[in-house]
Amino acid sequence: MSTGIRPSSQDRQIEEAFGAPVAVLYETVHGPEASAALVRTLELRSFLAVAEEQVAQVRDHIHEATSAGRHMDDLSADDLSFGAQWLHAALNARKNYTAALDELLRTMPPPAAVPASRVRFTQPRITAALPPAAPSPLPAGTAPARRP
Repeated sequence: MSTGIRPSSQDRQIEEAFGAPVAVLYETVHGPEASAALVRTLELRSFLAVAEEQVAQVRDHIHEATSAGRHMDDLSADDLSFGAQWLHAALNARKNYTAALDELLRTMPPPAAVPASRVRFTQPRITAALPPAAPSPLPAGTAPARRP
């Protein structure tokens, strides 16, 4: 499943920040008008969607392993310990991606804002005029003498 299709817990916040559904944002991210904030936001959102899917998978595995219908002989402390470590890692990743996404959305400029401090490079212009050329001391049509 594509990360653009996977839901994430931050989709509503992203849609409010950019004023469009996530699916539309993914379609426009490769266009010439895509801002760096949009590109970065959708990258983080994709990572978050994968991390949230991992959390759900581990949770489901643990629930299945400990369900009431399972026989007690099927329980494995090693498997449950590994599941707990995997769940811890997935939850930490989710927390970090969510924090990074929140920070990005909080600090990005409004979509319609144009940076006020755009640097403009201008070429210096020469405003001084050259003095008129000095008249040649030789009469017209004569060549200067060669030096030995």
